[in-house]
Amino acid sequence: MGEKETLHHYLRVRRENLLGKLDGLSEYDVRRPVTPTGTNLLGLVKHVASVELGYFGEVFGRPSGRHLRWLGGDASPDADMWATADETREEILELHRFAAAHSDATIEALPPDAAGIVPWWPEERRHVTLHQILVHMLAERSQHLGHADILRELVDGSAGQRPADPNLTPRSTEEWAAHRAAIEDAARAASNTAPENAARSAKS
Repeated sequence: MGEKETLHHYLRVRRENLLGKLDGLSEYDVRRPVTPTGTNLLGLVKHVASVELGYFGEVFGRPSGRHLRWLGGDASPDADMWATADETREEILELHRFAAAHSDATIEALPPDAAGIVPWWPEERRHVTLHQILVHMLAERSQHLGHADILRELVDGSAGQRPADPNLTPRSTEEWAAHRAAIEDAARAASNTAPENAARSAKS
C-alpha cells in the first residue's frame, strides 16, 4: 500500500473500532454522560461523523449536501457531542455511514497533495493538503476512540477492541481487581514518599 492507502486503511479501522464500542449497550448507556463534561458514546459517534463531513467535504470543494442542524449558528454549544431524545441511534449510525462513504469518495478521487482550505482554521494555516487532513482525521479518530475505550469500561467493564483482544492481558475479574489494587497501592506508596510530603513531615 502507498502512504495514502495506508492512512486510509487505518482511518477505516478506527471507524469500525468506535462503532464497536456501542455494541450490546442499551439506549440509555450509549447516551448517558459518563464524565463531568458530559462525554458519552453516541455523542462521540455523532461528533466524528460531523467532523469528517466537513474535513473531507467542504475543505476540498466537495460538499455533501447534508445539513447538520447542530452545527448551525443558532445551535447550542457542543450540540454535536450528544444525542437529543428525538435523535435515534439509527439516525446517528446512518450519518456515520454516510460521512464515511462521502469521505472515502474524496480520499479515493484526489491525490495526496490535493489542495484544500479549512475555513474555520486561522488564516495562516488554513491551506492544507489531502495528506495533511488524512493525518489530522486519523489523529482525531484515535483520540476519540481512546475516550470511547474508557467510557465503555466505565459503563459496563468491557475493555479492548474485540473479544480476546491480543493487546489486552487475559485476566479474570478477580485478577483484574488484584491488578488494580497493586497499582493503587503503588500510587499511595509513591504519594507518601514524594519529596513534598517528606518536606512537610520534616517541618511537623
